[in-house]
This record gives sequence, C-alpha cells and structure tokens, in this order.
Amino acid sequence: MQAKKRYLILFSAGACLLLLFCFGGIQVPLSGRGPGRGDDRSLAGYGPGARWRRLQGYLQPFSSWREDWADGLSDHVSPRQKRDASSSPYTGKRCRMESCFDFSLCQRNGFRVYVYPQQKGEKISESYQNILTSIEGSRFYTPDPRQACLFVLSLDTLDRDQLSPQYVHNLKAKIQSLALWNDGRNHIIFNLYSGTWPDYTEDLGFDIGLAMLAKASISTENFRPKFDVSIPLFSKDHPRTGGERGYLRHNTIPPYRKYVLVFKGKRYLTGIGSDTRNALYHVHNSQDVVLLTTCKHGKDWQKHKDARCDRDNAEYDRYDYREMLYNSTFCLVPRGRRLGSFRFLEALQAACVPVILSNGWELPFSEIIDWNTAAVIGDERLLLQIPSTVRSIHQDKILSLRQQTQLLWEAYFNSVEKIVLTTLEIIQDRVLEHTSRSSLMWNSLPGGLFTLPQYSTHLGDFPFFYAKLGIKPYPKFTAIVHVVTPLVSLSQPVMKLLVAVAKSQYCAQVIVVWNCDKPLPAKHRWPTTSVPFIVIEGERLVISSRFLPYDTIPTDAVLSLDEDTVLSTTEVDFAFTVWQSFPDRIVGYPARSHFWDSTKERWGYTSKWTNDYSMVLTGAAIYHKYYHYLYTTYLPASLRTMVDQMSNCEDILMNFLVSSVTKLPPVKVTQKKQYKETMMGQSSRASRWADPDHFAQRQTCMNKFANWFGTMPLVHSQMRLDPVLFKDQVSILRKKYREIERL
Repeated sequence: MQAKKRYLILFSAGACLLLLFCFGGIQVPLSGRGPGRGDDRSLAGYGPGARWRRLQGYLQPFSSWREDWADGLSDHVSPRQKRDASSSPYTGKRCRMESCFDFSLCQRNGFRVYVYPQQKGEKISESYQNILTSIEGSRFYTPDPRQACLFVLSLDTLDRDQLSPQYVHNLKAKIQSLALWNDGRNHIIFNLYSGTWPDYTEDLGFDIGLAMLAKASISTENFRPKFDVSIPLFSKDHPRTGGERGYLRHNTIPPYRKYVLVFKGKRYLTGIGSDTRNALYHVHNSQDVVLLTTCKHGKDWQKHKDARCDRDNAEYDRYDYREMLYNSTFCLVPRGRRLGSFRFLEALQAACVPVILSNGWELPFSEIIDWNTAAVIGDERLLLQIPSTVRSIHQDKILSLRQQTQLLWEAYFNSVEKIVLTTLEIIQDRVLEHTSRSSLMWNSLPGGLFTLPQYSTHLGDFPFFYAKLGIKPYPKFTAIVHVVTPLVSLSQPVMKLLVAVAKSQYCAQVIVVWNCDKPLPAKHRWPTTSVPFIVIEGERLVISSRFLPYDTIPTDAVLSLDEDTVLSTTEVDFAFTVWQSFPDRIVGYPARSHFWDSTKERWGYTSKWTNDYSMVLTGAAIYHKYYHYLYTTYLPASLRTMVDQMSNCEDILMNFLVSSVTKLPPVKVTQKKQYKETMMGQSSRASRWADPDHFAQRQTCMNKFANWFGTMPLVHSQMRLDPVLFKDQVSILRKKYREIERL
C-alpha cells in the first residue's frame, strides 16, 4: 500500500513538472557549454518571439540572437559592470555595433555621413560649428540623408553643463521631433562637458537612445567598447584645421630638460576632483619637481580658503606656465572636476611626456592608440611614488616617449578637423572591418589618417613601412608620360623621351596618358620599345587624369613626365637609384620654392634657380604610386576641379599632399644645366611657360591649397644629391653616371 502511495506521488510530481515546462514556467538549458556549431539544429526556431519569454526592454538586434546571447555571457564583462548597467546615465548601456547599429545603411553607398540642416534660431557654439564644418568638408560627407550611413545632429550637444551659457535648453524634445532620429540608431553625438556642480556626472540631460557618443572625459565605467569614441578635451581656441607642429625640433641626447616634473593649475578646496590636487604640495620641491596650484578661482574662493592658499598663490605667480611646459621632461596631468584636462593636449604638443593621474579615465582614441608608448599612466592613490617612478625611466625610453607624443599630436590632435576625422575613421574601420587598419598603421608615421586601408591592408604596399618591415620597394618603375599635343613627326621631344626612358634598365612599363583633343594616333605611329607600351585616353581630358590610380601600374615607383621633358637614360637611372633610398618622397629634377610675401600677406611662388627649394615638379619626378590613390580619394573634389579647370597647378598640389604626409621636403637630384633653357625652347609649351597668367594662377593655387590644408605643409631644403665622384678631378672611367657630366 505504501509503495502504491509513493508511485502515485512521483507520478503526480512528474505530471506537474511536465505541465509547467509546456506552459513556459521552466526553461531548461539546452547545453552546459552554450550554443555551439553542433547546437544549431536543435536551436532552430527558438529565437526571440518563439517560446521564450521576452524580457522587459528587449532590443531586437540586427545580429542573430545567438550572437547577442554569447555576447551577454562573454567573460570580459565583470559582475560589477553587469550591476552598474542599470544605473548608467545611458539607456543603451549594453549597446554594441552588432546590436545597435544598422550596417545595411552602409552597404548601399559606403561610409557616408549626413549633417542635419541647421534649425532657424538655434545657437551653435564656435567649437561645434568647427566640428560640423570639418565633417562637411571631408570626403565622407553627403548632403543626401538617403545615402548616409552615419548621422550628426546640428543641435549643439558639446556643453551639457546647465550653468554654462552654451547650454541648449529643451534638447530632448528637439531631438525627439527629428524625423530621422530613429531612437538614435546610426547617430553620433559629440560632447565635451557633461554634468554640473557639485558632482559633474556624465548625464547629458537627454536620452541618447541607441546613438554613439564621441565624448571627452568619459569614464571606463560608462564607456561602451567598440561603440563609443573617447575624444580629448579641447579649448574653444583649438584651430579648426591645420594646427601647429609639435615643439620637439631636435632630439637632444640625453633627453633631459631643466625640470623633471611640472604642473600648474587650479586647486579645488572641496568637491569632486580635489583630493589629488590638494596633495600635490607633498611632492613639490621647488627644484626639479615643480607642482604649483592656486586657490584663486571662482567668485567665492576666499570663503573656502585654507591655511596654504596664500603661500600657494604667491608661488604660483612666480612661474611662467609656458616656460615650465617647454622645459620639463614630464608633465603631470591630474584630473580636474572632470576626468579630462586641457593639460593633456598641451603636454603632447610640448613634447612633455604626460603623467596621467585620473583613475577611470578612458583615454582619447584608446581603441587605436597605444598610450603606453607616449605617456606614463599612474594611479591617484600612489601620488607620492610618482617622482621616483619617472626618475627611474631610462633615457632611451624617454626619447621614445617624447617622439611618440609628437607623432600623435600632429597625426590626430592638433586641430578640430583631425579629431573629427579620426573619430569618423575609427567608426568606418568598425563598419568595414575587413579593410580596417592595423595597430601599426595607427601608431606609426604618418598615422592612420594618411594610411587608407581601402588601398591595401598589407603594410608592404605603403612607402612608409619599408624600413620597419625590413623590405625594399620593387626595383623597377613605371613611366607615365602626359601628352597634350598631337603627334606630328618622329622628331618631337616626346618621341625621344619615350625611347630614352624605355632604355632604362629599371623601366618595367611605359604608359602614355593621351589628354589631347585630337584622335588617338595609330599604334605604328609610336616608337618601338623593349618594354610594354600602353596608351590610355585621359578621363574627360583633364589634367588630374595623369594622377589616377591606374590598375595597369605594376610597380611601386612611378616616373611622372611631361611630354616636353628632356632626360637621358642615365639621368633616369640615377634618379630612380636615389628614390629607392627615399621611397616616401618625391625625387626629381625641376625644383621650385615658396615664400611668404609680407607686403601682400600671402604665399608666393618662385621659379628662380637658387640653392633653396621646397617643390620638385612632377614633370620629371619619381614617387610612390600610393600618392596617386591619395590624390584621387583623399583630396577634396573642389581642389581637383580647380586644377582641372585651369589645367595648371596639379604638380604643386601633389607636392602639398606629399609634404603634408611626410612632413619632409622633396629630394632634388643632380642639376641639369640646360633644363630651364630646353623647357622654354620647346614649341609645345613655350607660350604656357612665358604666359604671365600661368604664373599668376600658380600664385593663387599656393594660397588656395594652403587655406584648405590649414597650414603651409611645404618644407624648404638645400640638399642636392649627386652621383659619387660627380665633377671630381678623376678619370671618367671611375664614374658610374659619367654621362650626366656631359649634359
């Protein structure tokens, strides 16, 4: 009888469990190891909306639900991060590109960015206007929202401190009324200041939804990896474009300066951010560690002053901040009211290695920049150990740190435009992950903005990484001859030029870009050469077609030639030999220079033959074919259109581009005495070189180009490379390039 009762109880319990399972009361894990390849079949049909209960606030992802589940169970999410998710100021705390970004918008037209039209009556700060202008002037911009992959608000979101005069009221309602807002999906919001006295939280005062944040002073706690972008805090005086060079002009060995560690700034007597700055006097020694603070700020500072204020204020006024900055090896960058500080960018520019004391700060562009190579990252709780720590750093490491500060400053931080473009490039790398940049591209010269992965993701295809990789460029060149006049006779200069170039031992191929309005000559009209010979009709007969990235260029080096250039085979061989040692620069013969005309307050262009030059004209020059790609894709269409309309200045623009990338001058090779006279004597272009309008146009181009680049990138040089034993009083038989001396 007892056995029957036990069986009855077991049967009843089993039936209850079965009913609970059928009605969704119990969810049984399908596998202890999570969804793997072998589970695909058993999990089919059980996505969101099937039998599983929908959680409150569930976001329908663009990725599969399995990927989101795996992401939620990933090991890198700490328990604390999971607990803090609900208390975050952002409702989309768990947002990642896979769940909150619609990649399909980028598949139609690539990575294009749309800026909302400015609303009537809305005030915009100068800093935010600079951001919008930088986007609208970039190659990513589109005026058509239907082509856009990313959207940027025209409403000023930079300053969300309610006590600031730049604060925009009713921002939440204004954003929600935008037809394209879509809960913030595929939007990016720029912000420099958030929160207000006394706690300065990271709340922006409106719901950002599923939008990405490009934010200064963002904490690692609220930062959403691979979704948000941490940007530096910059002042309203930060230049929109161009920007100043870093101040490391010469590498001194050993790399020590007058001071070891310096700081000069406000001291907060109460409230957030006061602890570290209040303790700096413990480390200050008035000799090589000079850490100065002042209480004299704010309206009622005297009400809160302590016993040290008067002494601190007096010593604070004795030192010049700029003099300290430029004469110190390390610069302390403690947190202020917010995590970020203006000191950060100031230290980078001055080649003063930043010593960062701001626990929990997500450093600017941390996704791409290895800050351990350019800064010392300390702990606020270990302030007293900082002097001994920086003193223990070896001088070789100090030199390396200082050099890296200059690279990062000039590549990503010296203008608002570069900060904005770096932000957009980071997002583009996420969207087009298969063509994203490597860490070496971001952290090596010339920087990620000039190393476009759409050209190649292989480091060996760029002229900047040959030395790092221990490789050399391909030992041959492709000659590209730009022809604008019809063929009349076999004695034309272009015919002699083609023959001379094709005879070079380094020539792999000759390409003629036919930009003449006459019909293309028959094949038998061209000279017979021992290397492949290709004739390409120029695109729309514009001068910029000579710089198109033709697929028919098989070599790294391009020898660019005008049709009336007069060069011998020996000269071509020598120039290419020189270029192999300078593969990132323009190497060639005809040189020109620029100067600042103080009377007219503009840049001038000169063709006088002097010992000083800053340009090598592409009428007879060798450079890497990657610059064809940069010329076509990096430069704005407005500059190329201006060049094409004038049929002039394309060589100047190429020099501007290469010098802005390398920060170096071109390389001039052995002077050719007859070059100037020969060029002026050619009938095909004599009128052009003698035309005063032609020269005036080039003056205009100089200033137009400098205005777009935001600075003058051209660099002067007095170096000329000659063959060994050139002009030496020795036997001609001992000279390798003996023919050059006879010209």
